[in-house]
Amino acid sequence: MTTSDLATILVVEDEISIRRLLGNILELSGFRVLEADSAAAALKTARLRCPDLVLLDLGLPDDDGSRVLAELREWNAIPVIVLSARSEENEKVRLLEMGADDFVTKPFGSSELIARIKAALRRSASPDNVPALSVGPLKIDLVARQVTLQGEAVVLARKEFGLLALLARHRGKVVTHSTLLRELWGPVHANDVHYVRILIQKLRGKIEPDPGAPSLILTELGVGYRLAQ
Repeated sequence: MTTSDLATILVVEDEISIRRLLGNILELSGFRVLEADSAAAALKTARLRCPDLVLLDLGLPDDDGSRVLAELREWNAIPVIVLSARSEENEKVRLLEMGADDFVTKPFGSSELIARIKAALRRSASPDNVPALSVGPLKIDLVARQVTLQGEAVVLARKEFGLLALLARHRGKVVTHSTLLRELWGPVHANDVHYVRILIQKLRGKIEPDPGAPSLILTELGVGYRLAQ
């Protein structure tokens, strides 16, 4: 299956006008659509119909959407994109660390939404442990621990490579500050976000064609970073 060919998206949204809008956008982009207007209906449909991805609103009439996410993650690794009017950074971080694949804030642009859906589907269709990948002019070999930019070797310090490898393993997905800190520095530095910012700056200086306008390592303000698809 390609990223959109016959892929089925479960839209979990209680407002009928938004649900219909999303359905139209998805169908015009080549997806099949399932709908649910409550948490209970979402979980039932996910179990019975096995969609390829879930678009999940948080403000549902019978429960918070985060509970749907938590229950899904108990038995299924299906990609989940949260679609919500809530824009608080802490809420985004909480949901991403609960297992959401992405977070799109309402109001949303249809082109951005479709791009994020396709990226999530590509990730779910790829092997978990990709030994090597390319992002534009950047090539990363995770096994050989080698990085090249436009064919030229890039020398990275141990933590710089560790940061890049972590982003590469979750390519296209936001990796939160707390995850980066925990994986690279350990739990004692859980609140030292400036460590990540400094390391990102150093890494961008070595791999970005234009570090002042980064196109490879993208910032999700207040939340974390993602490696471009």
